[in-house]
Amino acid sequence: MNANEANDLLERLDRQATRIETDCGPSARMVWRRWGEGRPVILLHGGAGSWMHWVRNIETLAASRAVWAPDIPGFGDSDLPSGHFDADTLAPLVLQGALEVLRGERFDLVGFSFGGLVAGFIAAAAPASLERLVLVSVGAMGLVLARPVFKSLRGLTDPREAADARRFNVNALMLHNPASIDDLALAVHERSAPRDRVENRKLIFTDALLRLAPQWRCPAYGMWGRQDVLYRNQFDLLKDRVDALNLRERVFMDDAGHWLQYERCDEFNRLLARFLDAGR
Repeated sequence: MNANEANDLLERLDRQATRIETDCGPSARMVWRRWGEGRPVILLHGGAGSWMHWVRNIETLAASRAVWAPDIPGFGDSDLPSGHFDADTLAPLVLQGALEVLRGERFDLVGFSFGGLVAGFIAAAAPASLERLVLVSVGAMGLVLARPVFKSLRGLTDPREAADARRFNVNALMLHNPASIDDLALAVHERSAPRDRVENRKLIFTDALLRLAPQWRCPAYGMWGRQDVLYRNQFDLLKDRVDALNLRERVFMDDAGHWLQYERCDEFNRLLARFLDAGR
C-alpha cells in the first residue's frame, strides 16, 4: 500500500462512518464514528491518536457488531474543553457521550494505551450498561516507563528528511518491527499526532490502574506486546503487575510492540473477538 492508497483507505472509512457529536463541556463537542450493526463495542484510542488507531480492526469488528470509535476530547476532531484534563477527568465526558449515543444499550469497552486508562476509570464508575472491559498496551501500573527518544521535525523543510523523522518516531514508540512501519501507519500518525492537545498527562506514570482494578464489576481482559518499548528490560515486572489486575484472561503477544492491534492485527482481531464473545 502506497501513500495515496493509505490516505484513500482512511478517507473511505471516514465516509462510511455515521458521525455523531455529543457535548463534552461548555461549547465543546466530542465526535463519535460508528460502523456496522449489532452488539455495540466502543474503541478508545491512545495518546497522540484518534479513531484511526483502529484502522486495521474496524472493518473486521463491524462485520458483526456496531463499532463506535470516538475521538477522546482534546484529540482528533473532538474539541478540547477548557481546563486541565487527564484520564480521570476525561473518562466522565466519554462515559456521558457513550450513554447518550447508545441510549442505554449495553456495550463492551476496549481501550488502547492512554485510552485504556480512560476505560479503566469508566469501568470503575461501574455503569450498569458496561458488559466487558478489554485493555490493550495499558500502563499506569507503577512501573518506570522507558522514555523513547524522538527526532524533532521542527525546521525540516526537505520532505524526505521529514518522512524519515516520522518513520523513526513511529518505530521509537509504537511498532517493534521496522517492516511494520508502512505508509498507512505513517498516515495515521501524521493525521493524528498534531491534533493531540491534552497536555501534561501524568497518571500513566502512576499505579492508577492497579488502584482502579478492585472497583471493576464487569469481566476484564488484557493484551500487551512482549516487545513494547515502554516495558523493555522489565517484562517480568510487567507480568507481575498485570497479574495483580485479576483479569479473566491476559495475553502477552510475541513480536509485537506498543501498537499491537496494528502490528499484529490478525491475531489481535481473533483474540478480541474471543474476549468479546466469552460467556455468551
